This record gives sequence, structure tokens and C-alpha cells, in this order.
Amino acid sequence: MFREIVLNRTTLLLTRIQIYCKRLFTKNIDASKLEKLRLELLEESKLSRSYVILILGSCIIATLGLISNSAAVIIGAMIVAPLMLPIRALAFGALEGDVILFRRGLIAVTVGTILAITLAWLLASLAAISMFGSEILARTKPTLIDLGIAIAAGGISGYAKIQPKISGSLAGTAIAVALMPPICVIGIGLANGNWSLSMGATLLYLTNLLGITLSCMAAFLVTGYVKLAQARKALIWAIALTGILLIPLSLSFIDLVKQTRLETSLKQALLKRTITFQRVDLIKTETNWLVNPPEVRLTVRSQETVTPKQVQLLEEFVERAMGQPFRLIFDVSQVEEVSGNQTTKPRQ
Repeated sequence: MFREIVLNRTTLLLTRIQIYCKRLFTKNIDASKLEKLRLELLEESKLSRSYVILILGSCIIATLGLISNSAAVIIGAMIVAPLMLPIRALAFGALEGDVILFRRGLIAVTVGTILAITLAWLLASLAAISMFGSEILARTKPTLIDLGIAIAAGGISGYAKIQPKISGSLAGTAIAVALMPPICVIGIGLANGNWSLSMGATLLYLTNLLGITLSCMAAFLVTGYVKLAQARKALIWAIALTGILLIPLSLSFIDLVKQTRLETSLKQALLKRTITFQRVDLIKTETNWLVNPPEVRLTVRSQETVTPKQVQLLEEFVERAMGQPFRLIFDVSQVEEVSGNQTTKPRQ
């Protein structure tokens, strides 16, 4: 009896979903609106001088921000980057089967990407950096979370394009935040001969590119600007290509979970004053997963000198907790206690 009730309710729910989706995908859009949208997308995807200038400018800002490890400078590059505009044209052209629109969008994205990688490689070669900051390393380990962000952002941009009350250009430039920085990291990795860095950034770029494209397609479909019947093939290709990325993104997500476990183990070891650490306060940790064994840099505050023996004991503790070895590097800021009647120097 209970099983029949569950089956009946499930069938009813699926029927309602089917009816709702049918209503969404069978909206009639005036032909003039479709033509207006197509012309606007054609204009946005044009490989113009303004587009090239914005690509080069945003690339310079993003690369210098990454090299100097400045989040504020990188945000400035995010505002300037125009990459989102041809991506929307590419998505709509694929759905409509519009070869001209699809080709123009694809050419603009490809040329913009190649220009940015080349310029970032040149700037990184001139800067000759030997160490990578947290802003660079943060763009080498994309996870399922990044795909979710790209899908949500692309959907907003696609919807903004067909809603006159929303600023389409503002949404486009804001969402390009996820595109230019990883492109620049690809160039930085190539300049330093670090293939792991470039491959990780390439995966993030493809994740954002495909996620945004797929969700833009979904926005055009849901709002009725494209019929599902004519867009099925392009949609299947987009879903398939995005699905391929799920494997490496899932593995990176597992690494993210491991990173959380690692930080928890380190905090437990230091906060409980174990491993002979008596007066050490952990400020932050940064992990470089691109080397073997992974390298963990701990910024701590201490009234005592941290000895190599203590670091070795902590490494052994973390290896037992995590099941793999790690190399720990301490950045120690020694604290001096000051009272009203005396000064206590740091213990040696």
C-alpha cells in the first residue's frame, strides 16, 4: 500500500515537472526580438580594436597582480576583461545552428585567449619570478565548486542579455572575472617551465568556459529564445564536454577535502600544545600541492624558537594523521611580552 502511494506521488510529480518544462521551452518569441538579439551578439563578438585593447589591458593588469600577489589588482583586471561577450554569442550560435555567429564568437574567444597567454608569458619572462604566491596557486586546483560558480554566473549573464532591465554589459564583464586570471597563470607557468601550473590553470579555464557556455545555453532555452528541438544536438555536446571535466574536478575536490583535514590536524597539534610546541599560535597555512611531497607553509607567532626537531616531529604526526608525507616550513614571528614594570625578551 505504502509502495503504491509513493509510486503514484512520484508519477504525479514527474508529470508536473514535464508539463512545467514544456511550458518553459515552448514560449513564442517575436521574430523581431530574435533578430535584434542576433545582431547584438554579432556586434559583441566582433574581433575589433576595442576588444583587442581590452584583452591586452586586462591581461597586463591580471598578470602583474598575480606576480605581485595582489587580489585588489586582479579584481581590476576582472572588471576590464571582455571575454564574456563572445562566449554568449558562441552559445547562442551553437543552439541556433548559426554558423556565422558561432564562428565569430569562437574566433574572438580563441584569439583573445592566445593573445593573453602570449602577453602573460612575455611579462612573466621579464619579471623572472622564482616563487608563486597564493593568488597564482589558487588558480591551479579547480574543483566542482568552481564549475558550480561558472554555471551560476553564466546563467545570470545569459539572462541579463535578454532582459533590458538588467545591464548585460555589467554582467558580462563581472563574470569574466573567472576567465582572465587563469589564462594569465597559463602564461606564467609556461614562462617558468612549470607544466603542472599551466595544466592546472588550463583546467580551470576550460571549466569556466564550458560551465558559462552551458548555462548561457540553458538561459536562452528556458526563456524561449531557442526551441529545444533545434538545440538538442548542441546541448548534448556541451553537456558531454562539461561532463568529461567532472573526473579531474572530482579528484581536485577530494584534494580540497584533504586540505581541510590537513589544516584541522595542524591546528589540533598546535592548539593542544602537543609535539613540544608550548607557546605557538597558528596564523595561517598555505599548501603547494604541485610538488612532491606537498609543501605546507605555516605562519606562526611564538615566544620560543621553533627547532628543526619540533618540525620533524610535527611532520611525522601529520603523516600519521593524513596517510602521506608533507614538508612543513615555518614562518615564525617572535613575540616580545611587555608589562608596566619590565620587558621580557623572547625566549631563546
